[in-house]
Amino acid sequence: MKMELAATAAFGLEAVVRRELEGMGLKVIKTEDGRITFLGDERAIVRSNLWLRSGDRVYIKLGEFRAVTFEELFQQIKAIPWEQYISPDGAFPVEGTSVKSVLHSVPACQSIIKKAVVEKLSLTYARARLPEDGAQYRIRFSILKDRVTVLMDTSGPALHKRGYRVANVAAPMKETLAAALIQLCYWRGDDRLLVDTCCGSGTILIEAALWARNIAPGLNREFAFQSWDMIPEELWKEEKARAYSAIDYDKELRLQGFDISGQALKAAAANAEEAGVDEDIHLYRMDMKEFAPRENNGIIVTNPPYGRRIGGDEELDSIYGHLAEILDEDPSWSLFLITAAKDVEEKYFHRKADRRRKLYNGQIMTQYYQFHGRKPE
Repeated sequence: MKMELAATAAFGLEAVVRRELEGMGLKVIKTEDGRITFLGDERAIVRSNLWLRSGDRVYIKLGEFRAVTFEELFQQIKAIPWEQYISPDGAFPVEGTSVKSVLHSVPACQSIIKKAVVEKLSLTYARARLPEDGAQYRIRFSILKDRVTVLMDTSGPALHKRGYRVANVAAPMKETLAAALIQLCYWRGDDRLLVDTCCGSGTILIEAALWARNIAPGLNREFAFQSWDMIPEELWKEEKARAYSAIDYDKELRLQGFDISGQALKAAAANAEEAGVDEDIHLYRMDMKEFAPRENNGIIVTNPPYGRRIGGDEELDSIYGHLAEILDEDPSWSLFLITAAKDVEEKYFHRKADRRRKLYNGQIMTQYYQFHGRKPE
């Protein structure tokens, strides 16, 4: 069955997610803030959930229409062929948002939508009562300037929950953002040394290894669609088997992580082992201010503290100052730095970054600065 599907993404990552979808052979028809709409069938639902590295969730787009009264909302929702998606015993919680719309009460909209779906399914399945004790079909609506969009969540837990994070540290980076940082840097899984000087629980390095080895990020987790009648179990098995056969076991990777915290390194080691990439990542306990390159043309991708999690400006100055020194002493090195610290270019590097991109690390607005090193001969 051909459907409109939508992958959501953190602000600034839409282009990355679009490239990922197109790389899967899926046709993207629209890109907007936080959402990429594409066409696909049941296999596309499975494949996009299994392979998306930087997207948040995958939804089925069930309808889009204008509504300024509850009656209009009810009738438009009831007109959707819910029986094509929801089984007779399916549970279908409703959640959503309303912004700058006549129908501004979210609880009231939730109630109307729930009532419309219940009435449609009760008529279709000839049941006076729907048990809702089966698979989850989570319905999400958004109303913006009286325009209603109705979606169904195929992912379940958000896609950043890969399943390998068995140990944690304070303020960890989401796996989806870490995967995007890797895709936006020079490194292509080649023999160049990739370093995270403040590796924490190892997320950036783990995502780099998964990407370089072509390991699907969703291989070790479950999705909401797996319990749906509309997605054959055989389809999931086929796509999962294809993903396993696509893994590159032969590539030589050179990934190094440094952190001053022994606890953080233990977490990084445990997570890397759970992800199956522990042999690719070498971890060292060291103050990043002691890190000195021992070869040319290396790449640093890092998420250092930026003032909200450490004590004072003096510590901040020493961290960013040392990163600038590395580039000054060996111009062949490249630095890809995500931070919310202000005036980084002028204050520490005394030059503009070659590229910069606004990204959100959780609720914190950051810049991803890209300082390109001299191209290797």
